[in-house]
Amino acid sequence: MDFTPSELQRSLRHEVLALAGQFGYGYWLEHDRSGEYPWEFVRAFADRGWLGMIIPEEHGGAGLGVSEAAILLHAVCESGAGLSGASAIHFSTFPLSPVIRHGSAAMKAEILPRVARGELLCAFGVTEPNAGSDTSRIETRAELEGGRWVINGQKVWTTNAQNAEKILLLARTAPRSEERPFDGLTLFLADLDRDACEVRRIDKLGRAAVDSNEVFIRGLEASPEQVVGEVGRGFQHLLDGLNPERIVIAMEAAGIGRAALKLGADYARQRVVFGRPIGQNQAIAHPLASAWARLEAAELLALKAAWLYDRGEPCGREANAAKLLAADAGFDACDTALQTHGGFGYAREFHVERLWREVRLVKIAPISQEMVLNYLAQHVLDLPKSY
Repeated sequence: MDFTPSELQRSLRHEVLALAGQFGYGYWLEHDRSGEYPWEFVRAFADRGWLGMIIPEEHGGAGLGVSEAAILLHAVCESGAGLSGASAIHFSTFPLSPVIRHGSAAMKAEILPRVARGELLCAFGVTEPNAGSDTSRIETRAELEGGRWVINGQKVWTTNAQNAEKILLLARTAPRSEERPFDGLTLFLADLDRDACEVRRIDKLGRAAVDSNEVFIRGLEASPEQVVGEVGRGFQHLLDGLNPERIVIAMEAAGIGRAALKLGADYARQRVVFGRPIGQNQAIAHPLASAWARLEAAELLALKAAWLYDRGEPCGREANAAKLLAADAGFDACDTALQTHGGFGYAREFHVERLWREVRLVKIAPISQEMVLNYLAQHVLDLPKSY
């Protein structure tokens, strides 16, 4: 395996760092305080054609692989944009992976070019308050009435719902069976009709610039043409996007760790206590050096997973393990950088605390560390299923 970056990938990383760097730490501090969506940032990336990174060229995208998307999102996070910046780019495209793979020709022709141009924002609604990680037990229902689907239910942690025009949501269209619990779930790319959907923003720990919401759905209508793929196979269609998402999330966590590590190392060189830079003390230097090593390892595994995926090879174990390691390494790097700053690490103006708050999410979503370990125990070590 050769993970040496191609000339395209090197150029991409350089250009993304340069563009994202124009939106400095002050920009993200203000958006963290205000909670405003970073439209200027998203439009700058759309103008460069980077929102359509994984969208096929025939639908207005760049037609590139997960490796390039991972490099792009790592660079966004490394610039200091954190999850607020990365999620604004990530959630423009990645939740629509089922549409790219399973949408009808008409749906792809209508939706994907607008997404690539930054003209269409979609919400992503799968998680429910009473289901959690057991997606087979979602309670949102869709029923055919007079040739149209009518959807009722509730979603939580729905990203982008404050501003989105469409919502990609999962609903049960047939009763759940114990033998095949994931059958009978259907994906819809529906209009986010505010008359049928009540959206309530969740006040949360971090990533304030990209909204998370509860969505209460009462009589939302969807046409048969708004079904993504096959009726009853929505969960299977979602699975296609799980490994790529875990790969890019891993790279985002590592990128945030890199940004924090730079802030920490810079501070350790400049801060003088007891007549010497604090970075001269091994109690400061060693944790920073250890954080660098663990970030490097996590990134390499994520790039290996992307390399496998882009070649059509199985990568479930690598994608899951990369997310596990990068979530821990990214958070530990931020925590080390915050500790290096001492009391100033707690001050917003030094920016480390925002990175610390934002990267903490990656231990929970899009899959918890515990569920990753369950996957590895069952599918890699062939141990009995524990849940």
